[in-house]
Amino acid sequence: MTLVSNDPSWWPLIDANFISGYFAVVGCVGVMYDCALTFGQEVELIWRQRWSLMTFLYLSVRYAGIGYAVISMLLNVPTISITDAVSLDMYNALDWMTKIVNVILGVIMIARLHAMYQRSRKVLMFLVVIFLAIRIANAVMAAITMMQISAEEVVLSGTYQCQIDHARYVLLLDSMTWLLATVWEVLALCLAVSIAVKHFCELRQHSSRGIIGDCFTVLMKTHVCYFASFVAASCFELGYLSPTLSVDVPYLETRVYAGFVQTFRSVHMFVLGPRLILCVREYHAELVADSDTATALTSIAFRDRVLVSTSSSV
Repeated sequence: MTLVSNDPSWWPLIDANFISGYFAVVGCVGVMYDCALTFGQEVELIWRQRWSLMTFLYLSVRYAGIGYAVISMLLNVPTISITDAVSLDMYNALDWMTKIVNVILGVIMIARLHAMYQRSRKVLMFLVVIFLAIRIANAVMAAITMMQISAEEVVLSGTYQCQIDHARYVLLLDSMTWLLATVWEVLALCLAVSIAVKHFCELRQHSSRGIIGDCFTVLMKTHVCYFASFVAASCFELGYLSPTLSVDVPYLETRVYAGFVQTFRSVHMFVLGPRLILCVREYHAELVADSDTATALTSIAFRDRVLVSTSSSV
């Protein structure tokens, strides 16, 4: 059923819908710009390298981000007309896409921590068990949420919007999902910081840095940036899920809050997420290039010594 109205009392909601549309367009442009910015590195470090599980995970997250940004823009821009059935399908697609991308990012994080702990089977089993428990719980709550959501197309003064309605306890399920995600991210950060501090202390005792120290530096820089984006998104999301915000705050402020949640979430998943792999590949490529350069210089120096020795003997 479509609600059509030209009542001026809806104008605050129309303004709020335009704010949501602006944030969606900015998010889409930001993801596209980041893809264009890193495309050269992607071709060199991903497409031209030997394919592996990490290659598949990187490409899945990177190009799912483009689809996510486009669908979000189509769903939120109020000048684009979409039926309520299509809007509901797009809303569910965004929700499940978020869940799947978070699973992929979790697998990437497990692989990084497994490597940092020198491929310890105990650490791997611990991470896999915790991760599966969290993701299964999230999938169950997502399925319950999807069954309790309905959509209605609203046409207000020539603008289009899909009104999503859900049961009250859906906010509780969303809060539980956020809490479980926070537990996982904090656990991953604590494990990464613990092993990194241990390695840096060992390297300091031996008065050396070396390749291992530089590798851990790269891993920790990307992990800290990734976690910082999660913290920013979580702070806004926690406030957005608060019942006080949904009841006492006007439409415009609520949509601004929701826009920041969406922006930080997109940066976390689709900008910094792929960099968990790309930065490591870039460091490895620089390491190989430096090694090849050193080998070439050693070879030139060796030939020079041979030539000098030969000429002096003559």
